[in-house]
Amino acid sequence: MNIKTTYLLLFAFVCALFSSCMNGDWDAPDFNGGAPYGNNSLTEQNVITIAELIKEYPNVFASTDQNKQIDKDIMIKGRITGNDVGGNIYKQVTLQDNTAAIIIAINEGGLNGYLAEGSEILVDLKGLYIGGYRKQPEIGAPYNGNSIGRMQKDIWAKHFKIIGSPDASVIQPIDFNTIKDTKLMDANCGKLVTLKDVTFKEADGKSTFTTGTSTGNAVNQELDGYGSNVVVRTSTYADFAAMTLPYDSEAKKKLKCDITGIATRYNSTWQILIRKTSDIVVKQ
Repeated sequence: MNIKTTYLLLFAFVCALFSSCMNGDWDAPDFNGGAPYGNNSLTEQNVITIAELIKEYPNVFASTDQNKQIDKDIMIKGRITGNDVGGNIYKQVTLQDNTAAIIIAINEGGLNGYLAEGSEILVDLKGLYIGGYRKQPEIGAPYNGNSIGRMQKDIWAKHFKIIGSPDASVIQPIDFNTIKDTKLMDANCGKLVTLKDVTFKEADGKSTFTTGTSTGNAVNQELDGYGSNVVVRTSTYADFAAMTLPYDSEAKKKLKCDITGIATRYNSTWQILIRKTSDIVVKQ
């Protein structure tokens, strides 16, 4: 056997070995057994609505910053309506069903990577904590004693299951004007809403979504005609933080826009959290 033949045989052997490895360890992940995140062993048992869950713990929301561990074998199921995709919602997702909505606080970044808008999930609540951060219902872990904060990601991974594929078309926002009365806050805070034909109080062609006093790395912007108890709250880290408030510099007038976001509460103030830039639709 000459050197050339030996080289060709050796080359063929290496190729075959490499191909064998590619067909084994390097195969594309098989997700047929369930999503690669969460706890696929969970099954629907004792599922209650989000409204029923909130009603179960009235004392937690009667005053600010309380929490209580859930000791019952109960679950909730709903769709993800908000996540950190636009940088304005930080380490949280919002979950909504046909009755109500609630925030789930998780100490993990990049949640939009596996909890996209429209994802349906099942949440096993036993052992988790429910609380009211400034009366906004939230699921998470104790923070500074009685307050509610983020749970660790490994704990969260044991308590949720993704059901099917995301379908954002089924999470239609409601008209904010139908729920803006503070008397309706308890039943509607956390829901996905749209505010139609609004203008920003500080729009002048120069002011941005984060122009003004920052508290907690976020700035509140008031809307004309809504008063101080309705604000659009924008994180200084949001993708649209430097975006100019809608204004026509040529005509020197404010531009109307439709805004979609999560209607959270801070005590008796509505705080609208825009999820991403496309939630802002400017009208010419």
